[in-house]
Parts: sequence; structure tokens; C-alpha cells
Amino acid sequence: MEKNTLIAVILSVVVITVGFMIQNALFPPDDFGPEVTSPAQERPVEESPAGERRERETTQTVEPLPDVERVVGTVEPAPDHEPARKEPHTLRTDLLRVTFDPRGAVITSFQLLEHRDGDDPVEMVKQGTGTDAGFTLHFGDADSPVVDAAFHRRDTTGSNEIEFYRDFLVHRDSNNGEDPIRFRVRRIYRFKDGEYLVEADTVFENLSGGAVPLNFSGITIGLGPQIGPSFKELDGRNEYRRFAHYDGDRTRYENLSAGEEEVLDRRINWTAIVGKYFAVAVVPGTVEYEVTFAKEDVSGLVEGAQLFLSRPVIRSQYQTDTLRYYVGPRTDYAVRYNIASDNAFAARNLELDEMVQSRFLLGWLENILKFFLNIIYGVVPNYGIAIILLTILVKLATAPLTRKSYESMGRMQELAPKIQEIKEKHGDNPQKMNQMTADLYKKEGVNPLGGCLPMLLQFPFFIAMFGLFNNHFDLRGAVFIPGWITDLAAPESILNFGDFTLPLLGWNDLRLLPIVFVATQLLSTKFMQTPSAQGGQMKMMTYMLPVVFFFVLYNMPSGLLVYWIFSNLLQVGQQVLTKRRKLQSA
Repeated sequence: MEKNTLIAVILSVVVITVGFMIQNALFPPDDFGPEVTSPAQERPVEESPAGERRERETTQTVEPLPDVERVVGTVEPAPDHEPARKEPHTLRTDLLRVTFDPRGAVITSFQLLEHRDGDDPVEMVKQGTGTDAGFTLHFGDADSPVVDAAFHRRDTTGSNEIEFYRDFLVHRDSNNGEDPIRFRVRRIYRFKDGEYLVEADTVFENLSGGAVPLNFSGITIGLGPQIGPSFKELDGRNEYRRFAHYDGDRTRYENLSAGEEEVLDRRINWTAIVGKYFAVAVVPGTVEYEVTFAKEDVSGLVEGAQLFLSRPVIRSQYQTDTLRYYVGPRTDYAVRYNIASDNAFAARNLELDEMVQSRFLLGWLENILKFFLNIIYGVVPNYGIAIILLTILVKLATAPLTRKSYESMGRMQELAPKIQEIKEKHGDNPQKMNQMTADLYKKEGVNPLGGCLPMLLQFPFFIAMFGLFNNHFDLRGAVFIPGWITDLAAPESILNFGDFTLPLLGWNDLRLLPIVFVATQLLSTKFMQTPSAQGGQMKMMTYMLPVVFFFVLYNMPSGLLVYWIFSNLLQVGQQVLTKRRKLQSA
């Protein structure tokens, strides 16, 4: 196989394979497969004053009313139940700092204290320029307005629990002079130290007797308007927002365009809005919720992402709905909620670890590389240096394959004059030329694919490395070189153009690593080039393909480019040693 054909095959396979992997990782097919009914969720538990755990009833049925007797009317906050305090309130655990607004008993800030977004903690309730908040309450379906009446606040002494309550009136449309029906809404949030899980009760009680008089399509809890951390754009690779749900079979993802909405028609174990590194997931209780995904425009935000859970009409005087929320990193930390003894809420079988991304084809190899990367980091606490050492380790592991490839290409180089002679002698007879060439290979004991196949066997390492450096959570915010490479999970920058962006490309940063990559790629290709492979096509591949990769890799994570740059340098060193040994043995 000629050198230019060999390189064309190798690079084509690299581009096609990597493109296929990225496409399947970021844009999985929308085939939902057979519907799977999820098992009933665990009933929430609470502790009695004596410390004994007891199961909390989610529904107390008193005087159920048939639908024909339900009240139709308008709802308004009870004017005689207006709270005196309306200022925001902040609750803090060792992992979280959460700010509540009494208006609607919503959450306006949900910060993860152990994870940084620049100089500040990661903010999971990303607001626009309006008054949008998270954990909203709606009297009706997902399209109903947010309840924004001010609630009373009741703090529970000595625990990370906060309660809001407010009375509402239902005015009957029958206009028969009847008094309005009074009901109370309580919203209770429970937190625990060491947990990203939050337990939230929404309690409805008819203070006038009979069923809670809400003759709407249901009650809805909303998440949004967008989840953090902050982002300049959602390019689908460096950052994204997708909707996910787990139905007991596998995690399924939904990609919606701006303004689109989708309603799930199945029971789920949990549903979530997920980013590349963080997620907000909701675990419903035993109530049959209707789940709605939406990407409504939000003033002041590039893009909105909302998730709504709507319950059926309440048919009892007293109703408690309990939802569990996971607001935190998409890591194996979430596996603690599968075993009751591993978490402070005694939650089990939530299967929130299904949010963690895994590669279908080479996830096992990626996990092995991650294992060694973390071991190296434990010795050398700098992930940039750890990546370089891991690159050396991988090169040592694949050195026999590389050496065999170089030897095969060297043998092909030695046979080049004889092959050229056959071409000149039998060029007008392709069949004879091919037969003579095959006989020459057989006589000399050379496999024309010997230089190609060993290189192909290294592709799994490249693909696994790409997945590792593009998705490994611990690389987020990891500093390699202060002042330059400050986040190995993101592109670096040596100059920001501010509001100016390069036409067509849309870049507003000058990055150095892609330039260094092109230089090392040219150097590596130059050292691998043979004197007999200096034709026009080979020169085009030598100089044009690294430039193409420059544009492909320009916005890739710094960690991936550090790996590839040092891989190129090690390849140059290996080729130099191979040629030196060859000269010494000659």
C-alpha cells in the first residue's frame, strides 16, 4: 500500500469513527422501544420525636366528592391571611445554599458550594431578567400561571427544614350567595447535610370540609427557567441542556428546539433536565404525574429549559404529594441513593446513577483509562501532568504495535524501487502488474497492510481518550498552567476579542493549543514521510489535513489537545529512535 493511500485510510477511519461516536453520544436515536412500567417508588419516611422511622401517609381521604359536585370558580389568596414578612430567606447545608422567595414559596437560588463557576459556586437556578424562579406551583396544568401570592414561613428549629403556608379562597361561579371555600397550601422543603437530594411536600387541605375545591386539570410543579451553570452558548458538545427520563429500562434523552414542547405518555422512575456536568432530576411519588418538557423563551437567557409535573385532580380533603429532587453533579455520587443506609434520607432504588453518561462501544476502555488517570493524579495532583503521564503510559502500551507498523512501512519503502519497476514494465497490463506485485510481497515476506493494521488497532485508545477528556467530571475546572490552561474540560484562550467575532467562524477567542497541535502534527507527519512519497497528493495531505483538524479541534477541551500534542511529540521521538536503530544495524 502506498504511503499516501495508507495515511488517507487512517485519517478517514479516524474522522468517520470519531464523528460516529460523537453523533451517537450527543444525539442518540429517538426510538423509545417498548414501553416499560416502572416499579412503584418507595414511600417517603420521616422520624418521630423518639427517633423511630415511620412511613408518612401521602393521602388522607375525608368525605370524597363525586366530580359532578365539584366546585367551579376562581381562586384568590385569602386577604386576611397576608404574611407580615415577605423578604427572601436563605437555608444552608454543608453542600448547598438555597434562597427562597415567599411569593409562591419558590426557589430563586440553588448553589452547589463544592463546585465553582468562575469565582462563585455553581448556580443551578439560572434566571433571566424577569422574576422567573424554580420549583414553582401552578393551579392547573403546565400552561397555567405561576402562583405568586406571598406565603407565611415557618422554620423548624434544629433541622434543615423550612415550611411555607398560605390560605386561598375559591369563589363559586354559581353566585348563590354562598361563602367562598377556604383551603390551605403548605410547601415543605427538607434538606440533609452531605446530600444533594431534597425532599419537598406540597400539602392541600380544605378548611371548609369536603374535597379540596380545585376543579382544574390538576396541580403542577415546575422546574426552570433554566439550570446552571452559566454558559455562553449551548453547542451540544462543550455544554448542552437536554431532557432525560428513566423508565426502568434505560435512560432516554429528548432534544427539543426553542419553543417546542413534549408530553410524556408513560410512567417513569425519574425525569431530569441535564447539562454536561450537572442535572436537576425529579423522582415522583406514587401519584401518576404527567411530565411536560418545554423550551420556552426566557427574557435575558440564550435559551430556556423547563420541566413540569402535573398531578390529577385532588379528590380528598387532605392531600400530601411528595417529590424528591436531585440537584447536583452527574457523577457516580448519585449511586448512594440506591441503598437506604448510604444516604441520610434512607432513599433506595432511585437509580439516579443512570444519569451518568457512559459509552456504549468503548466505555470499558474509557473507564480503565479514567482509573489510571485518577491513580496518577493521586500521586501528582495536577491533571495536566497526569494527562501527559497517561499519554506516555498509553504510548508504552501501544509501542509494539507502532514499532511493527514502522517496520512494515520500512520494508515497503525498501521494496518501492522494485514495485516501481514492475509498474513501468507491466503498466499496460494491470492484471499482470498486480500478480507480479503480489508475488514480490510473498517472496519478500511483506504484508502490504502490515503498516496499516497496527495503526488501526490504536484507534480504540484515541476514541476512549476523546470520551475521557471530553466528559470526565474531575477535569472540569482543573488547572494545568495558571493564567493559561485553567480548565482542562474547556477550550483555553490567550486573547479574547470581546464583542468582536471572526466572520463565518464565530470565534471571539484566540487559542494557542490548536496552533501548537498543528505544528506537532506537521512535525510528526514530516518524520513519518518517506523520500519516495513526496508527490503532490502527499504534500497536500501533509499540510492540508492538519489545517482541517485545526478547525475541527479549535473549540475542543484543552485536555484532549494536551493529550494529542504530547502524543505527536512522543510519536516523533519513537520514529527518531527507530531510524537511529535502523542506521546502527545497517
